[in-house]
Amino acid sequence: METLKTILYFSIFRYPLKIEEIHSYTNYDSIADTEKELQHLIAEKILIKVDDFYVYGSDLDSVIKRLRGNMYAGRAMRIAQKKARFIAKFPFVKAVGVSGSLSKGYYDNGSDIDFFVITEPNKLWLCRTFLMLYKKIFLLNSRKYFCVNYFVSTSQLEIEEKNRFTATEMKTLIPMQGKTVFEDFFQKNQWVNDYFNKFSPNLSSVPNFKKNLGTKSVEFVFGNPIGNLVDNSFKILTLKKWKAKFHMMSEEDFKIALKSSKNISKHHPSHFQKKVILDLNNRIEEVSHNFNINLAKEHV
Repeated sequence: METLKTILYFSIFRYPLKIEEIHSYTNYDSIADTEKELQHLIAEKILIKVDDFYVYGSDLDSVIKRLRGNMYAGRAMRIAQKKARFIAKFPFVKAVGVSGSLSKGYYDNGSDIDFFVITEPNKLWLCRTFLMLYKKIFLLNSRKYFCVNYFVSTSQLEIEEKNRFTATEMKTLIPMQGKTVFEDFFQKNQWVNDYFNKFSPNLSSVPNFKKNLGTKSVEFVFGNPIGNLVDNSFKILTLKKWKAKFHMMSEEDFKIALKSSKNISKHHPSHFQKKVILDLNNRIEEVSHNFNINLAKEHV
């Protein structure tokens, strides 16, 4: 019943899926097997089919919502490509990808363009600070088209939180710049196959990139032990600021949502990961109770 679990997961975002999309999350070799399971779920009145979309419950408006979001996503993706090329020019950036709702083909007035940035070792916090300063000074701190909230360095490419949320984010992540680095990144995260065995990122159109003379000059200035000390200072200052600002958050949640190590920086104060998995488990419990289906809950 992994088919149903996938549909329940995306129903949290009111994003109904087509059969080809659902199949990509299953362990079935044949799409006919996926269709057979979907027909069973429709017969049990757990799902309904609206045009090409499979909808959990009776949320018919979600189809219109998705189609509208898909339409806006085309323009947003063109903006994201330009921004990714721009981000790649910053010092110590090794690769740039798009995550969040846009990576699933959805964008609306409430969406941001979320970027996932891979940096050089020992320079993550320097890199992050340069990008944050640009956002604050030139974009007046707007994150609408420039939300850089997740950084990892090439020294720690394996994602530590291994659950359905992070596996889905990995599966839908769209690499934009830095093909060679992303090849290493996906190789280090083959655990995603434990959730979705059709995990095969397409990197054929992703370019590598070269830095211009100005960026190389900045990297030369900070590419030494003094630069490492500056990097560590930015980490300490940022972490101190976050602990003061989000002091009401539990220590356990803070360590995940605002993870701050030498090689990782996350800024997810809403702890969306936890909210999504808890919501999914509520839906699993609802289906299990109403339709006598045994679905295992997910861990956060």
